[in-house]
Amino acid sequence: MTTSDTPDLVDRIQQEWAQAYPELDVAPIGVLGRIQNIAAVSSGRLDRNLEAHGIGRSEYDVLGALARVDRPLRASDVVSTTLLSGASITKISDSLSRRGLLVRRKSERDGRVVLLEITDEGRRVVDAELPRRLADDEQALSRLTPVERETLAALLRKVSEAIGG
Repeated sequence: MTTSDTPDLVDRIQQEWAQAYPELDVAPIGVLGRIQNIAAVSSGRLDRNLEAHGIGRSEYDVLGALARVDRPLRASDVVSTTLLSGASITKISDSLSRRGLLVRRKSERDGRVVLLEITDEGRRVVDAELPRRLADDEQALSRLTPVERETLAALLRKVSEAIGG
């Protein structure tokens, strides 16, 4: 028996639901329960790493959105790439601005538009955390072959599309 054949927490939860509700097909729990578990563990690790910088995951997501494009973005663009609400982006960008991690300024072309730009200090946070996060992700996927990774990504894309992601 390999470790992947060893029952895990999700197996136990799925079995308990099956016993409590034998008339229902609880098979989706085997997939989505594991996705949720992986997301929770991964997010928890990221949260612990970000504590050293005094920021949370949503703040890191905003800094990451700005670091990826290396140019100022409209607040609405950050909304679409982070899946955070407009109100959250406003609150987060205000906080990050006060701490010198990003700059908020009005667009020269349209004064109603707020542009967000990462500062050198904000980039240092991303530069410090991105390699650590990728290493954590690599460790999580280390038992999968390249073909298995591609297959898993394609399957998860289908699931994401099915739920409207």
